[in-house]
Formats: sequence, structure tokens, C-alpha cells
Amino acid sequence: MRERALAAVRAGHSKAEVSEMFGLGVNTLRAWEILEAETGSLANKKRVRDAYKIDRKKLLEWYRENPYSTNKETAIAFGCSVSGIRSAKKVLGITRKKTVSNTQNETNKNEKSS
Repeated sequence: MRERALAAVRAGHSKAEVSEMFGLGVNTLRAWEILEAETGSLANKKRVRDAYKIDRKKLLEWYRENPYSTNKETAIAFGCSVSGIRSAKKVLGITRKKTVSNTQNETNKNEKSS
């Protein structure tokens, strides 16, 4: 489709006409022209992304040493995103710290005194 759309532009049709014919945006056509000029091809660019995995043993050790650290503090220490820490904690079964509520005890006391 990319080749046909750019062939129509080269044949003399305006980008607005071609974008309407193919249901594309004019910016998409411009991006394809730039891609073809830079790479000589219309194939998608390969995404360059580092596969960063958080070492689970180090994360567990971190939480043993720093049990009250926030996700943000942990992310800074590990050099990753807060959502990455949150996902790793979920996999490891690490949950937020919960305080024991005294509500139940107070309720029982009130019932006993009545």
C-alpha cells in the first residue's frame, strides 16, 4: 500500500488526493517519503529498545534492607521506571505494607461493655 500511495504522488496526484484515496493522513505520506529517502526502503523501522529486566534477587534483597522504600525510590535505585518496579513486585508477590487495624478490637470491646 505504501508503494502504491507514493507511486500515485509521483504520478502527479496531490498528497491530499492520495490521502483521501487511500484513507491516509498527509503526514503519513510525508513520513513515508522521508523513510524512503533515508533508508531506500518503505519497510518499517526496527524498534531499538533495550530489554531491561530487573534482577529479582536484587529486588528482594533491596526490600529486605529497605522495607519502607517507595516505588519511586526503588525505581531510582534500580535505574528503571516506577511501573517496571510495580510489575516486578507483582510477579514476586511483594505487596504494599498494611497496618493492622484496631477497629475489630474496638468493636469487640464496645460489644462486651454493653
